[in-house]
Amino acid sequence: MFLLDQFPQEWDLADSPEYRRKQVAEWVFAKRVTSFDHMSNLPESLREGLKSRYQLQTLELSQRQGSHDTTQKFLWKLPKGDYVESVLIPANVDLFGDRAARTTLCISTQVGCAYGCKFCASGMDGWKRNLSPAEIVGQIIEAERLASKRIQNLVFMGMGEPLANYENLMRGIEIINSPWGLNIGARHITVSTSGLVPQIRLLAAQPRQIRLAISLHGATDEVRGKIMPVNRKYPLEDLLGACDEYVRVKGKMITFEFILIRGINDSLDQARALAKLARRLHAKVNLIPYNKVEGLEWERPEEEVVADFSKQLKRSDVTSTVRHEKGHDIDAACGQLRLKKIMEQ
Repeated sequence: MFLLDQFPQEWDLADSPEYRRKQVAEWVFAKRVTSFDHMSNLPESLREGLKSRYQLQTLELSQRQGSHDTTQKFLWKLPKGDYVESVLIPANVDLFGDRAARTTLCISTQVGCAYGCKFCASGMDGWKRNLSPAEIVGQIIEAERLASKRIQNLVFMGMGEPLANYENLMRGIEIINSPWGLNIGARHITVSTSGLVPQIRLLAAQPRQIRLAISLHGATDEVRGKIMPVNRKYPLEDLLGACDEYVRVKGKMITFEFILIRGINDSLDQARALAKLARRLHAKVNLIPYNKVEGLEWERPEEEVVADFSKQLKRSDVTSTVRHEKGHDIDAACGQLRLKKIMEQ
Protein backbone atom coordinates (compact mmCIF):
# COMPACT_ATOMS: atom_id res chain seq x y z
CA MET A 1 0.00 0.00 0.00
CA PHE A 2 1.27 3.42 -0.81
CA LEU A 3 0.12 6.95 -1.45
CA LEU A 4 0.68 8.50 -4.84
CA ASP A 5 2.63 11.66 -4.11
CA GLN A 6 1.94 12.85 -0.58
CA PHE A 7 2.24 11.27 2.85
CA PRO A 8 0.02 11.84 5.90
CA GLN A 9 2.50 14.31 7.39
CA GLU A 10 1.80 16.56 4.39
CA TRP A 11 -1.95 16.11 4.08
CA ASP A 12 -4.51 18.84 4.52
CA LEU A 13 -6.62 17.57 7.42
CA ALA A 14 -9.14 20.42 7.21
CA ASP A 15 -8.28 22.13 10.52
CA SER A 16 -8.51 18.88 12.47
CA PRO A 17 -6.47 18.58 15.70
CA GLU A 18 -2.83 17.62 15.16
CA TYR A 19 -3.30 14.24 16.82
CA ARG A 20 -5.46 13.22 13.86
CA ARG A 21 -2.36 13.26 11.67
CA LYS A 22 -0.74 10.70 13.96
CA GLN A 23 -3.86 8.55 13.75
CA VAL A 24 -3.86 8.70 9.95
CA ALA A 25 -0.16 7.79 9.80
CA GLU A 26 -0.79 4.81 12.08
CA TRP A 27 -3.56 3.55 9.81
CA VAL A 28 -1.36 3.95 6.74
CA PHE A 29 2.04 2.69 7.94
CA ALA A 30 1.29 0.46 10.95
CA LYS A 31 -2.09 -1.05 10.10
CA ARG A 32 -1.58 -0.80 6.31
CA VAL A 33 -5.20 -0.12 5.41
CA THR A 34 -6.12 0.33 1.76
CA SER A 35 -9.36 2.26 2.28
CA PHE A 36 -10.13 5.45 4.16
CA ASP A 37 -13.38 3.81 5.25
CA HIS A 38 -11.34 1.51 7.51
CA MET A 39 -9.96 4.43 9.55
CA SER A 40 -12.64 3.92 12.18
CA ASN A 41 -11.35 6.37 14.80
CA LEU A 42 -11.58 9.32 12.40
CA PRO A 43 -14.79 11.36 12.05
CA GLU A 44 -16.79 10.45 8.97
CA SER A 45 -16.47 14.00 7.64
CA LEU A 46 -12.67 13.77 7.80
CA ARG A 47 -12.65 10.36 6.11
CA GLU A 48 -14.83 11.67 3.28
CA GLY A 49 -12.61 14.74 2.92
CA LEU A 50 -9.47 12.62 2.68
CA LYS A 51 -11.14 10.31 0.19
CA SER A 52 -11.96 13.24 -2.09
CA ARG A 53 -8.38 14.59 -2.10
CA TYR A 54 -6.01 11.63 -1.74
CA GLN A 55 -5.58 8.06 -2.92
CA LEU A 56 -4.50 4.82 -1.31
CA GLN A 57 -3.14 2.36 -3.83
CA THR A 58 -1.16 -0.87 -3.91
CA LEU A 59 1.81 -1.77 -6.05
CA GLU A 60 0.77 -4.48 -8.50
CA LEU A 61 2.83 -7.64 -8.32
CA SER A 62 3.57 -8.69 -11.89
CA GLN A 63 5.87 -11.62 -11.15
CA ARG A 64 7.50 -13.31 -8.18
CA GLN A 65 10.47 -15.65 -8.30
CA GLY A 66 11.74 -17.78 -5.46
CA SER A 67 15.23 -19.28 -5.29
CA HIS A 68 16.43 -22.50 -3.68
CA ASP A 69 18.52 -20.29 -1.38
CA THR A 70 15.30 -18.51 -0.24
CA THR A 71 16.10 -15.27 -2.09
CA GLN A 72 12.94 -13.78 -3.61
CA LYS A 73 12.62 -11.34 -6.49
CA PHE A 74 9.53 -9.18 -7.02
CA LEU A 75 8.66 -7.48 -10.31
CA TRP A 76 6.28 -4.57 -9.69
CA LYS A 77 4.02 -2.99 -12.28
CA LEU A 78 3.64 0.71 -11.52
CA PRO A 79 0.52 2.82 -12.20
CA LYS A 80 2.09 4.31 -15.35
CA GLY A 81 2.76 0.85 -16.76
CA ASP A 82 6.48 0.77 -15.89
CA TYR A 83 8.23 -2.12 -14.17
CA VAL A 84 10.81 -2.18 -11.37
CA GLU A 85 12.36 -4.91 -9.25
CA SER A 86 13.03 -5.56 -5.58
CA VAL A 87 15.00 -8.47 -4.13
CA LEU A 88 14.39 -9.97 -0.69
CA ILE A 89 17.61 -11.43 0.71
CA PRO A 90 17.44 -13.88 3.63
CA ALA A 91 19.06 -13.27 6.98
CA ASN A 92 22.59 -14.47 7.72
CA VAL A 93 23.92 -13.42 4.33
CA ASP A 94 27.07 -11.33 4.06
CA LEU A 95 26.21 -7.81 2.93
CA PHE A 96 28.88 -5.12 2.90
CA GLY A 97 31.14 -7.30 4.99
CA ASP A 98 28.61 -7.96 7.74
CA ARG A 99 26.92 -11.25 8.54
CA ALA A 100 23.73 -9.94 10.07
CA ALA A 101 20.69 -11.80 11.34
CA ARG A 102 18.43 -9.45 9.43
CA THR A 103 16.18 -9.79 6.41
CA THR A 104 17.33 -7.35 3.76
CA LEU A 105 15.38 -5.78 0.90
CA CYS A 106 17.22 -4.38 -2.10
CA ILE A 107 15.00 -1.72 -3.67
CA SER A 108 14.93 0.37 -6.84
CA THR A 109 14.87 4.14 -7.19
CA GLN A 110 14.46 4.61 -10.95
CA VAL A 111 12.84 2.92 -13.93
CA GLY A 112 15.94 1.95 -15.88
CA CYS A 113 19.23 3.78 -15.48
CA ALA A 114 21.03 6.54 -17.39
CA TYR A 115 24.56 5.74 -16.23
CA GLY A 116 25.26 2.90 -18.62
CA CYS A 117 27.61 0.68 -16.62
CA LYS A 118 28.74 -1.83 -19.24
CA PHE A 119 28.17 -4.92 -17.12
CA CYS A 120 24.68 -4.06 -15.78
CA ALA A 121 21.23 -5.04 -17.06
CA SER A 122 19.41 -2.10 -15.41
CA GLY A 123 20.38 0.41 -18.09
CA MET A 124 20.09 -1.81 -21.16
CA ASP A 125 16.67 -0.36 -21.98
CA GLY A 126 17.75 3.17 -21.03
CA TRP A 127 16.40 5.50 -18.37
CA LYS A 128 12.64 6.11 -18.21
CA ARG A 129 11.93 8.14 -15.07
CA ASN A 130 12.55 8.61 -11.35
CA LEU A 131 10.42 6.76 -8.84
CA SER A 132 8.32 8.89 -6.53
CA PRO A 133 8.86 8.67 -2.76
CA ALA A 134 5.64 6.68 -2.54
CA GLU A 135 6.83 4.17 -5.14
CA ILE A 136 10.08 3.74 -3.21
CA VAL A 137 8.31 3.18 0.12
CA GLY A 138 5.66 1.01 -1.52
CA GLN A 139 8.23 -1.64 -2.45
CA ILE A 140 8.98 -2.19 1.23
CA ILE A 141 5.37 -2.31 2.35
CA GLU A 142 4.29 -4.75 -0.34
CA ALA A 143 7.37 -6.96 0.08
CA GLU A 144 6.62 -7.24 3.80
CA ARG A 145 3.02 -8.16 3.06
CA LEU A 146 3.91 -10.81 0.49
CA ALA A 147 6.76 -12.32 2.52
CA SER A 148 4.87 -12.08 5.83
CA LYS A 149 7.96 -10.78 7.57
CA ARG A 150 9.41 -7.53 8.80
CA ILE A 151 12.11 -5.93 6.66
CA GLN A 152 14.99 -5.08 8.98
CA ASN A 153 17.67 -3.89 6.58
CA LEU A 154 17.43 -1.80 3.39
CA VAL A 155 19.84 -1.45 0.52
CA PHE A 156 19.27 1.11 -2.23
CA MET A 157 21.14 -0.70 -4.97
CA GLY A 158 18.35 -2.03 -7.15
CA MET A 159 17.49 -0.53 -10.52
CA GLY A 160 18.74 2.99 -11.14
CA GLU A 161 21.25 5.35 -9.55
CA PRO A 162 19.80 6.35 -6.14
CA LEU A 163 21.68 9.65 -5.87
CA ALA A 164 20.43 10.74 -9.31
CA ASN A 165 16.97 10.75 -7.70
CA TYR A 166 18.26 12.48 -4.58
CA GLU A 167 15.23 14.53 -3.53
CA ASN A 168 12.74 11.67 -3.85
CA LEU A 169 15.22 9.27 -2.25
CA MET A 170 15.57 11.47 0.82
CA ARG A 171 11.82 12.03 1.13
CA GLY A 172 11.35 8.28 0.96
CA ILE A 173 14.03 7.70 3.60
CA GLU A 174 12.29 10.21 5.88
CA ILE A 175 9.17 8.02 5.77
CA ILE A 176 11.19 4.83 6.14
CA ASN A 177 13.19 6.12 9.10
CA SER A 178 10.55 8.14 11.00
CA PRO A 179 8.82 6.65 14.07
CA TRP A 180 5.48 7.60 12.50
CA GLY A 181 6.49 5.85 9.26
CA LEU A 182 8.16 2.46 8.84
CA ASN A 183 10.56 3.10 11.74
CA ILE A 184 13.62 1.42 10.21
CA GLY A 185 16.81 2.75 11.80
CA ALA A 186 19.12 4.88 9.62
CA ARG A 187 22.04 2.61 10.48
CA HIS A 188 20.15 -0.21 8.76
CA ILE A 189 19.80 1.79 5.54
CA THR A 190 22.56 1.72 2.92
CA VAL A 191 22.65 3.92 -0.17
CA SER A 192 24.81 2.64 -3.01
CA THR A 193 26.08 4.97 -5.73
CA SER A 194 28.21 4.66 -8.85
CA GLY A 195 29.98 7.82 -7.74
CA LEU A 196 27.95 11.04 -8.04
CA VAL A 197 30.32 13.40 -6.27
CA PRO A 198 28.02 16.40 -5.57
CA GLN A 199 25.29 14.18 -4.15
CA ILE A 200 27.76 12.27 -1.95
CA ARG A 201 28.66 15.62 -0.40
CA LEU A 202 24.96 16.38 0.08
CA LEU A 203 24.48 13.02 1.77
CA ALA A 204 27.39 13.76 4.08
CA ALA A 205 25.78 17.04 5.15
CA GLN A 206 22.35 15.65 6.03
CA PRO A 207 21.86 14.48 9.65
CA ARG A 208 20.70 10.87 9.25
CA GLN A 209 23.39 8.24 9.86
CA ILE A 210 22.80 6.44 6.59
CA ARG A 211 25.49 4.04 5.42
CA LEU A 212 27.23 4.65 2.08
CA ALA A 213 28.48 2.08 -0.41
CA ILE A 214 30.46 2.99 -3.52
CA SER A 215 30.06 0.85 -6.64
CA LEU A 216 33.74 1.08 -7.54
CA HIS A 217 34.42 -1.91 -9.83
CA GLY A 218 37.72 -0.46 -11.01
CA ALA A 219 40.69 0.62 -8.90
CA THR A 220 42.30 2.84 -11.57
CA ASP A 221 40.77 5.41 -13.89
CA GLU A 222 41.86 3.34 -16.89
CA VAL A 223 39.99 0.23 -15.81
CA ARG A 224 37.00 1.98 -14.21
CA GLY A 225 36.55 4.21 -17.25
CA LYS A 226 36.20 1.18 -19.54
CA ILE A 227 33.16 -0.16 -17.72
CA MET A 228 31.67 2.86 -15.92
CA PRO A 229 31.01 5.98 -18.03
CA VAL A 230 30.40 8.01 -14.84
CA ASN A 231 34.16 7.89 -14.24
CA ARG A 232 34.70 10.32 -17.11
CA LYS A 233 32.74 13.01 -15.26
CA TYR A 234 33.83 12.06 -11.74
CA PRO A 235 37.26 10.37 -11.91
CA LEU A 236 38.63 8.51 -8.95
CA GLU A 237 40.44 11.39 -7.26
CA ASP A 238 37.23 13.49 -7.27
CA LEU A 239 35.23 10.54 -5.99
CA LEU A 240 37.72 9.80 -3.23
CA GLY A 241 37.69 13.45 -2.18
CA ALA A 242 33.91 13.29 -1.67
CA CYS A 243 34.31 10.02 0.22
CA ASP A 244 36.97 11.61 2.42
CA GLU A 245 34.45 14.32 3.32
CA TYR A 246 31.71 11.76 4.05
CA VAL A 247 33.98 9.80 6.39
CA ARG A 248 35.20 12.95 8.14
CA VAL A 249 31.69 14.37 8.68
CA LYS A 250 29.86 11.14 9.49
CA GLY A 251 32.60 9.20 11.20
CA LYS A 252 31.29 6.09 9.44
CA MET A 253 33.07 3.46 7.41
CA ILE A 254 32.38 3.31 3.68
CA THR A 255 32.08 0.07 1.73
CA PHE A 256 33.59 -0.39 -1.72
CA GLU A 257 31.55 -2.75 -3.89
CA PHE A 258 33.78 -4.44 -6.43
CA ILE A 259 32.22 -6.78 -9.00
CA LEU A 260 34.96 -9.05 -10.31
CA ILE A 261 34.80 -9.48 -14.10
CA ARG A 262 37.03 -11.97 -15.86
CA GLY A 263 39.95 -10.34 -17.64
CA ILE A 264 38.78 -6.81 -16.84
CA ASN A 265 39.38 -5.99 -13.18
CA ASP A 266 40.37 -9.29 -11.55
CA SER A 267 44.17 -8.97 -11.75
CA LEU A 268 46.44 -8.76 -8.73
CA ASP A 269 47.52 -5.29 -9.94
CA GLN A 270 43.91 -4.19 -9.51
CA ALA A 271 43.82 -5.84 -6.08
CA ARG A 272 46.89 -3.90 -4.99
CA ALA A 273 45.47 -0.63 -6.36
CA LEU A 274 42.15 -1.32 -4.64
CA ALA A 275 43.94 -1.99 -1.36
CA LYS A 276 45.63 1.40 -1.60
CA LEU A 277 42.27 3.17 -2.08
CA ALA A 278 40.64 1.21 0.74
CA ARG A 279 43.46 1.98 3.18
CA ARG A 280 43.18 5.71 2.38
CA LEU A 281 39.54 5.70 3.50
CA HIS A 282 39.71 2.81 6.01
CA ALA A 283 37.00 1.29 3.80
CA LYS A 284 35.72 -2.27 3.73
CA VAL A 285 35.69 -4.10 0.39
CA ASN A 286 32.82 -6.27 -0.75
CA LEU A 287 33.96 -8.54 -3.59
CA ILE A 288 31.18 -9.84 -5.81
CA PRO A 289 31.97 -12.36 -8.56
CA TYR A 290 30.08 -11.26 -11.67
CA ASN A 291 26.55 -12.56 -12.11
CA LYS A 292 26.12 -13.35 -15.82
CA VAL A 293 23.63 -11.15 -17.69
CA GLU A 294 22.06 -12.50 -20.86
CA GLY A 295 23.10 -10.40 -23.85
CA LEU A 296 26.31 -9.07 -22.29
CA GLU A 297 29.81 -10.39 -22.98
CA TRP A 298 31.21 -10.32 -19.45
CA GLU A 299 32.10 -13.49 -17.55
CA ARG A 300 32.69 -14.51 -13.93
CA PRO A 301 36.32 -15.20 -12.94
CA GLU A 302 37.41 -18.65 -11.90
CA GLU A 303 37.08 -19.35 -8.18
CA GLU A 304 40.84 -19.48 -7.68
CA VAL A 305 41.21 -16.02 -9.26
CA VAL A 306 38.62 -14.64 -6.84
CA ALA A 307 40.39 -16.33 -3.93
CA ASP A 308 43.79 -14.91 -4.96
CA PHE A 309 42.29 -11.41 -5.31
CA SER A 310 40.79 -11.66 -1.84
CA LYS A 311 44.05 -12.95 -0.34
CA GLN A 312 45.95 -10.01 -1.83
CA LEU A 313 43.57 -7.57 -0.09
CA LYS A 314 43.99 -9.35 3.22
CA ARG A 315 47.78 -9.35 2.87
CA SER A 316 47.42 -5.57 2.45
CA ASP A 317 45.50 -5.32 5.75
CA VAL A 318 42.17 -4.53 4.06
CA THR A 319 38.94 -5.93 5.48
CA SER A 320 37.16 -7.73 2.66
CA THR A 321 34.38 -10.22 2.09
CA VAL A 322 33.57 -12.32 -0.96
CA ARG A 323 29.84 -12.16 -1.48
CA HIS A 324 28.49 -14.61 -3.98
CA GLU A 325 25.35 -13.26 -5.57
CA LYS A 326 22.19 -14.90 -4.33
CA GLY A 327 19.46 -16.29 -6.54
CA HIS A 328 21.38 -17.41 -9.63
CA ASP A 329 18.32 -19.44 -10.60
CA ILE A 330 15.92 -16.44 -10.49
CA ASP A 331 17.49 -13.75 -12.74
CA ALA A 332 19.02 -12.14 -9.67
CA ALA A 333 21.22 -9.62 -11.50
CA CYS A 334 19.39 -6.34 -11.27
CA GLY A 335 17.16 -5.52 -14.25
CA GLN A 336 17.10 -8.98 -15.86
CA LEU A 337 13.54 -9.85 -14.92
CA ARG A 338 12.29 -6.44 -16.07
CA LEU A 339 14.05 -6.82 -19.44
CA LYS A 340 12.45 -10.21 -19.99
CA LYS A 341 9.03 -8.76 -19.22
CA ILE A 342 9.54 -5.88 -21.63
CA MET A 343 10.68 -8.23 -24.41
CA GLU A 344 7.57 -10.35 -23.95
CA GLN A 345 5.24 -7.42 -24.61
